[in-house]
Amino acid sequence: MSPHPTDADSQRAAALRTSIEHANYRYHVLDDPDITDAEYDRLLRELEALEQAHPELATADSPTRRVGARAQGGFAEVRHARPMLSLGNAFEQVGDTDRERFHEVAEFERRVEQTLDRREPVFSVEPKLDGLAISLRYEDGIFVQGATRGDGETGEDVTANLRTVRAIPLRLRGKGWPQVLEVRGEVIMLRKDFEAFNARARAADEKTLANPRNGAAGSLRQLDPAITAKRKLSFFAYAVGVVEGGELPSTHSQTLKQLRDWGFPVSPEAGTASGFAGLIAYYQRIGAKRDALPYDIDGVVYKLDDYAGQRELGFVSRAPRWAIAHKFPAQEQTTTVEAIEIQIGRTGAATPVARLAPVPVAGVIVTNATLHNADQVARLDVRIGDTVIVRRAGDVIPEVVRVMPEQRPAHATPWTMPTHCPVCGSALLREEGAAAWRCSGGLVCAAQRKEALIHFAARRAMDIDGLGERFVDALVDFGYVHTPADLYRLSLDDFLEMKRRADEHDGSTPETVKAGKIATKWAENLIEAITASKRTTLPRFLFGLGIMHIGESTAKTLAAWLGGLDFVRNTPEPILRVLPDIGGEVASSIAGFFAQAGNQQVVDALLAAGISFSDETMPSPKLRGKLDLAVLLDMVKVSKLGPKSTQLLAQYYPTLQSLIDAGSAQWIVAGLPQAAAMHLATYLADASTLGPLREAEAAMHTLLAAIPQAAAAVGAPLEGKTIVLTGTLPTLSRDEAKERLEALGAKVSGSVSKKTSFVVAGEAAGSKLDKAQELGVEVWDEARLLELLAEHEG
Repeated sequence: MSPHPTDADSQRAAALRTSIEHANYRYHVLDDPDITDAEYDRLLRELEALEQAHPELATADSPTRRVGARAQGGFAEVRHARPMLSLGNAFEQVGDTDRERFHEVAEFERRVEQTLDRREPVFSVEPKLDGLAISLRYEDGIFVQGATRGDGETGEDVTANLRTVRAIPLRLRGKGWPQVLEVRGEVIMLRKDFEAFNARARAADEKTLANPRNGAAGSLRQLDPAITAKRKLSFFAYAVGVVEGGELPSTHSQTLKQLRDWGFPVSPEAGTASGFAGLIAYYQRIGAKRDALPYDIDGVVYKLDDYAGQRELGFVSRAPRWAIAHKFPAQEQTTTVEAIEIQIGRTGAATPVARLAPVPVAGVIVTNATLHNADQVARLDVRIGDTVIVRRAGDVIPEVVRVMPEQRPAHATPWTMPTHCPVCGSALLREEGAAAWRCSGGLVCAAQRKEALIHFAARRAMDIDGLGERFVDALVDFGYVHTPADLYRLSLDDFLEMKRRADEHDGSTPETVKAGKIATKWAENLIEAITASKRTTLPRFLFGLGIMHIGESTAKTLAAWLGGLDFVRNTPEPILRVLPDIGGEVASSIAGFFAQAGNQQVVDALLAAGISFSDETMPSPKLRGKLDLAVLLDMVKVSKLGPKSTQLLAQYYPTLQSLIDAGSAQWIVAGLPQAAAMHLATYLADASTLGPLREAEAAMHTLLAAIPQAAAAVGAPLEGKTIVLTGTLPTLSRDEAKERLEALGAKVSGSVSKKTSFVVAGEAAGSKLDKAQELGVEVWDEARLLELLAEHEG
């Protein structure tokens, strides 16, 4: 049995989840990552290790149980009938033998051998392509729909764009294909096509692409298929999803051959290998020819070849047990640092960036490299003028690996973090115990403005349908919107004028507009969506504010326990830390956000614009059992004052003032150890620490007084129930069903286990339904779910 996790463990797990989800958003949704693949993998591994050591730390929305971030934008959603899972990663390590250097691969192959009782199993092997994963659906041999991977469960419908990719067959060749066939693969941009595109762009003085992966991802996410058609894309198939009305071969390698026969491109480097030695030989062979390949890869993939063995091995968390991605080491080059500047992100994170003398790294000209944070700059001792080694970790994000001090010029001086934001002038603050510095400007910092608005309008936040990145860019660039509150002052004329100016700026004014015909329906729809968003829920609003560390789950916790916005925005950090799943770092982030006058002004302006909440209540009656003087003293962490001592003091002195009036001599008489009494007396004698403690006590009494006297601390109707949703329900969307169940206290999980209370299954339920039936878990349809909701929601 694992030891109970410490507060530090809980806080670290929460911080890791936040960092990983943010990285997922930057990488999968924005195509603009701000940490390296290596750093992402390190964070994920650390979180996986924490959750394995302490299973109680795992949450339903943990990145270890997820594949990636949810896709957002102007495309319709597509729910994958079978999830598009990600793979675990293996990396080369230090060692003298192959089994030491490739320890993770050796362990993977050993587990397969032992589970299947099979020596040197056969694996299908192929390059790990660096593009955008997609799923193609064929019905009766005809291409009918294509979708991006998205978060693995739900992607974006990019059918029109995929039809422009000539490598994708619109009709299957040959015969014998199933009635329904779903093919998974990677859309990529070949190196020669990438270079040709950039050559044309430079000649026309247009923006170039950063790398082939961004070229593929960005091209497929264009709203206009005509733009996609101008960018030559390629495609390689590597797997199948749903198959109905037909059969495929019994092995993966034979399936790939069958897909080739039906007209799908398959990597010519794909093959098979036996046992650990065969895997490593393939890895080294592909690594040796990597630079000569016509496309970018960042590793190789090993999959157990036979499907029967795959089914026996099954899945763990976010990845199959029968496959693994073996990553290549990052490529490196040497260059010099010309400057170190601060870049402010959407959440206010102040990231030092090295401006470099241009250098080619892994096929891309690198001019900037992240230094991550001030601690990393200090560890590396990077100075302006230094010669440094730069690496594109994972072949994507450039980073400074190390400094070459022997080549340091005499005038080089150490770098220090600036005291103020270079964009808005607000103070740069460092979170206690954290490496990151952040701009305190919050909602009023221009550097954070566009992303803050996109986040505010997102479907899971204020759900302003149609307000995507392009419109936000124009609204901000032309000065119509400075904070989210400005959205609610926009008129139809504002939107039409903004669109006209944006089209003129881009040189894309439609001919109909030139002829005097101005479409207004889109603007009317936007006005309607903005107006509709005024009536929302408190968790959506809190999530939409973009407070660091506040995801959907934490926003729901705040609303459920504190009831109303006034309590959330005025509750001090020590009280916030009492709430479930809110540690010191999260509590500090919430309190710090609302401590900024500019942020409070924006919140006031949003309320003045008419935003209201359908679910505001009084604070939870369960707070009565969580708030007293002992809790406050525990939260402020006075040296030598442990929980037993605080409980003792609370028994004798119910209020802070009665505790102060008694004095240390009486505390000792009551049983408090002398050392604890001395430290507590010093703490209470300091106005800088006593003041916040008094504020916390006042807030505590305000919360307790707001709870109706007759209210009992009873649990929600579905508290303790774990429910899984699968398939497409006839009338309820997945999000609506989840929201209503969670409002009744249920935990909605993404996977089925013996602890699942029941599964709600709709059309195309897939593997979760199979798992429920295998484990004997009760299965409901939507009608029964609606009966349950009606019974408890009335």
